[in-house]
Amino acid sequence: MSSAVQAHLRGTGPLPSEQDVDAAPVYGDDLQLALYLCYELHYRGFAGVAPGLEWDPELLRTRAALERRFLGALRADARRHDTVDDALAGILVEPVDGTGVSHFLRDKGELWHLREYAALRSLYHLKEADPHAWVLPRLRGRAKAAMAAVEFDEYGGGRADRVHARLFADLMTDLGLDTTYGRYLDAARAELLVVVNLMSLFGLHRSLRGALVGHFATVEITSSPGSRRLAEAMRRTGAGPAAEHFYDEHVEADAVHEQVVRHEVIGGLLEDEPYLAQDIAFGVDATVFTEDLLGDALLADWRAGRSGLREPLDQVAQDSTHTS
Repeated sequence: MSSAVQAHLRGTGPLPSEQDVDAAPVYGDDLQLALYLCYELHYRGFAGVAPGLEWDPELLRTRAALERRFLGALRADARRHDTVDDALAGILVEPVDGTGVSHFLRDKGELWHLREYAALRSLYHLKEADPHAWVLPRLRGRAKAAMAAVEFDEYGGGRADRVHARLFADLMTDLGLDTTYGRYLDAARAELLVVVNLMSLFGLHRSLRGALVGHFATVEITSSPGSRRLAEAMRRTGAGPAAEHFYDEHVEADAVHEQVVRHEVIGGLLEDEPYLAQDIAFGVDATVFTEDLLGDALLADWRAGRSGLREPLDQVAQDSTHTS
């Protein structure tokens, strides 16, 4: 299926049928890569692919079929709370004995674990804040003003050298990774594509603006403590000053952002559109669910001494550079 999408982008083949979409495992490599390829046309696109394909009717029909499967599965698998307060309660308190990826990297991670983690997360962090910016025209009043203020920080407060995506690229340089946008797509496991596709799905649909705000709130609330652990991991392994700085920056910035998002973005949105409460809760739950999918898969491989990538980094380095 993903190969059919690639062929269509090159102008050399038909798109997959709806039956193909329905038959594919929803969180598997094929469906998630096909969806990622469709979404990437709304970001930077691909070298050699006509920009006009962003709005190609046939491709949009295929994307809609992929989204129907993805969103339907998320609503079945991730919906746990009906109220925003209940959804947020589960992520506002840090567990005493955490066992997630950031805990593993802080306590046991070796440099090769950190390099794999950064290569994977580059598909997320090199477009950090971009899908959230799509919600700005769909908000008003307090929610819009507060969301714009947080996004301004994510984009470096007007300074190119402080844009968070640039800071992550500097982290990658410290770890000896290629900072080319999209470079590690071929190595990325399906669970990482699920995480990235989730924010694109929410960002591109006005009907999912509440879920996008829930996603953003979850990212900001969980970022500060997780970033503190990752900064400690970078220091312990001698990853480098830029690697440490990226996470140190998020410890402070996201602690402030959390308050703004909770009280002004969510508060303002619910004041204007109280009927979006369940959508916001769904966005929180879906974000936790997809991050857990990724974390569980990575930890299973790392604890068994295996690479968490589809292709080990030394093999990726021998391949031709992915350009997009």
